Amino acid sequence: MTTQTAETTVIAETTQATETPQAARTAETAQPTQAAAAALRTATRATLTIDGRALSYLDFGGTGRPLVALHGHLSEGASFAALAAALGPDWRVIAPDQRGHGDSDRAPEYTRAGYLADLEALLAHLGIDRAVLLGHSLGAINASHLAARRPELVEALIDVDTAADLPEGGPSPLSFVLGFPYTAPTREQLDAVCGPLAAAVGPVTPRPLADGSGWRLPFHPQDTVDSETLVHGDHWQQWLATDCPALLIHGLRSQALPAAQAQQMVTRRPRTTYVPVDTDHFVQHAAPEAFEAAVRTFLATL
Repeated sequence: MTTQTAETTVIAETTQATETPQAARTAETAQPTQAAAAALRTATRATLTIDGRALSYLDFGGTGRPLVALHGHLSEGASFAALAAALGPDWRVIAPDQRGHGDSDRAPEYTRAGYLADLEALLAHLGIDRAVLLGHSLGAINASHLAARRPELVEALIDVDTAADLPEGGPSPLSFVLGFPYTAPTREQLDAVCGPLAAAVGPVTPRPLADGSGWRLPFHPQDTVDSETLVHGDHWQQWLATDCPALLIHGLRSQALPAAQAQQMVTRRPRTTYVPVDTDHFVQHAAPEAFEAAVRTFLATL
């Protein structure tokens, strides 16, 4: 995997109230959705400008230790609203829209160096010198790499169903999004395209274009495939680089993390707790109560 160093300059910050995303949910997940909506209403959305590019993040507040939650591809920081509600005021959950996602601007590249530079700038801006890092998929890869690069910043790691070794070669499993339009005259057109994604990744919330001419997806299809391609490879060195407490939440029907590798990740890394959940890769959406319980239990041990 090719990486490059990046100089990061923080220029400005703006703050605004958040809007609750609209999404259809089944009766079984109605209560978590209500909790998430309440958390979003009280959260603060802020925009950090890095080298002229906006990095948006949600700060759910709380008076306790900080937990930085990093989403996967096709998702955004708001996907952790239910978790923030479940953790309550004891933990300050901060959930950025990583570059190219949600309200954050597209970036010229999606290397690990770029993602990590954004995270380091965000932590420095918030004055956070130590945090729990939680990540799903793309977010978990970025979390383990940041922990390996800056171990003094990381109190603990939570990996949500993400492998330490992702085979390279072949088309991206997200290549289907290349057939999606990035913009459309109406929101309804984009909602229709993204509708089937909601069952797996959660709400996909289009944004209005700045010039008022239409709507855009909260991810760019080509950027998504470029970014997903760059997560493939061997990340064992980063996973094993630290010995801070870690939690691996494993979807037993995962499309991304084979059971044998999950066991290796736990046995090879000291101070690592394993929690299996009978669901697929998108644990936090498919099994929110089990996900939140696993996180709460682990955090109580720190």
